[in-house]
Amino acid sequence: MIGKLILLLLAALVAVILVRTALFRPKEEKEETFEDVEFDRDAALRALAALVRCRTVSSERREDEDDAEFEKLIALLPVLYPGVFRTCLFRRLEDRGLLFTWKGSEQGKPAVLMAHYDVVPVEEENWDVPAFEAIIRDGAMWGRGTLDTKVTFNGILSAAENLIAQGFTPKNDVYFAFSGGEEVNGLGAVHIVDYFAEHGIEPELVIDEGGAVVEDVFPGVSGPCALIGIAEKGMMNLEFSVSSDGGHASAPAPHTPVGKLSTACARVEAHPFRAHFTKPALEMFDTLGRRSSFVYRMIFANLWAFGWVLDLICRKNGGELNALLRTTVAFTQMQGSKAPNVIPPSASMVANLRLNPDDSVRSALGTIRATVKDPKVGLKVLRSFEPSPISRTDCEGWQRVCRAVSGTWRGCIVAPYLMVQCSDSRHYRKLSDRVYRFSAMDLTKEERASIHGNNEHIRLETAQRAVEFFIRVMKQC
Repeated sequence: MIGKLILLLLAALVAVILVRTALFRPKEEKEETFEDVEFDRDAALRALAALVRCRTVSSERREDEDDAEFEKLIALLPVLYPGVFRTCLFRRLEDRGLLFTWKGSEQGKPAVLMAHYDVVPVEEENWDVPAFEAIIRDGAMWGRGTLDTKVTFNGILSAAENLIAQGFTPKNDVYFAFSGGEEVNGLGAVHIVDYFAEHGIEPELVIDEGGAVVEDVFPGVSGPCALIGIAEKGMMNLEFSVSSDGGHASAPAPHTPVGKLSTACARVEAHPFRAHFTKPALEMFDTLGRRSSFVYRMIFANLWAFGWVLDLICRKNGGELNALLRTTVAFTQMQGSKAPNVIPPSASMVANLRLNPDDSVRSALGTIRATVKDPKVGLKVLRSFEPSPISRTDCEGWQRVCRAVSGTWRGCIVAPYLMVQCSDSRHYRKLSDRVYRFSAMDLTKEERASIHGNNEHIRLETAQRAVEFFIRVMKQC
């Protein structure tokens, strides 16, 4: 009797899972028609090339930066975008903050379009072409900043330049907010946010760098997906340290400082943070999971039953999907003795944590302490900031971004996601709950790998589509 009951319950469970999987299909969407967008595509590419030729490399040490290169770029802007300077009010704020105000015909809530014009350093000896000459080869422009993020800087200003030439005026104000120190967590964006706060400006939407149109990034889905970040993870640089009396390496204690740190490192890597199915992850699964293969559809349709399977897959493989679900820990630096035969009086290592929205700096620090289980291992937070709030997807701001994406990249699947990197948009947490992180590009795996790496490059049509995207955004403002 009990055996039959168990079989019936199992059969019922299987039936529920299969029915839920069968019903987990793409939702019906309203068909929209989109007009073609006309603009000077060659001029947009020439402007991007001029920006790339400016060596605006930022550094934690301001004295290592070439201020003349930043001034060169700023001086070029009225030449590259004369219509913008005739029409928009331009302000320079502290720490290389640049703010343009394009006045609208009415007084509704404005839009803020963001980018940064500083870039990371290059090791030019490892490049196949000069890193700051904007060489065009094989249908692509090569140079530092072509992807991160002079392409969107140019996309925004070129879009405005073309719309102004066509006699367009936005319905509501549009702000172009640019910083020259994003790569080093500079304060340019902070000063811009402070300006908005002081003047009572609450944006209807904010768009900054983030996701892109990509392929083969979600299990079982091979078509192009436009991933729009509705939140970004927090960050903590955490130092682990152990002290000792030092001494000669010929007569070591049972456990040296480096050994204790190694044990702590191994424990942390063997015990990853708990998975959290937050709103960005769940909405992404609900959108893309419906278009996945049968096995993955079954998992995403029944996370109540198979969430542990997804967690296991992510823990084993790591990578982007794993980072979407949990706080991650990457050990990046370690130092000990200055001589091979001396036990160091102190040794340390640094881990970079990216905090899930359901975690915090305080809770993550507590988890690490509990995992290490060694009071002799000191923990010190070197730098940190909390995860961003999660933006809305039930508002007009979100719909504007989605429509601009769908009009520019026809047929792609638009989905929210959690951005695992950091951006200047995190500073807007006190101004708006409609902050969206989308780099207006369709990127191949090779192109994504070149961001911050060698041979950074962008296909010419991709750079032009960035302009088209921002034109579509501005026409809705």
